[in-house]
Amino acid sequence: MTELEGLREQLRNFSAARDWDQFHSPKNLAMALSVEAGELLEVFQWLTEEQSRSLEPKAQAAVSDEIADVLLYLIRLGDQLGIDPVAAAHRKIVENAQKYPADKARGNSKKYTEL
Repeated sequence: MTELEGLREQLRNFSAARDWDQFHSPKNLAMALSVEAGELLEVFQWLTEEQSRSLEPKAQAAVSDEIADVLLYLIRLGDQLGIDPVAAAHRKIVENAQKYPADKARGNSKKYTEL
């Protein structure tokens, strides 16, 4: 069993033990994921670029917690929809490599349609 599969199984058991499957519709999980991503953004709000690269310990701990929340909701959402997030990520990297060829995208932040 991979670490991702282990997390997915832990989340299934955690949810089942609390009878939360009734609340874990894809819509609700996507909304919860968005809320957690917003909480992650909140840690960085008002920081300079440099400050965001070297967080104070309290902010670092908060980012760690929010990344965990985002990951857990993402795994749960994928589970509810039968999507393997790792397989989807591998597929997306291949697609992005085609959209953003290194020779055109290197050092450039433009969208692929503008390269």
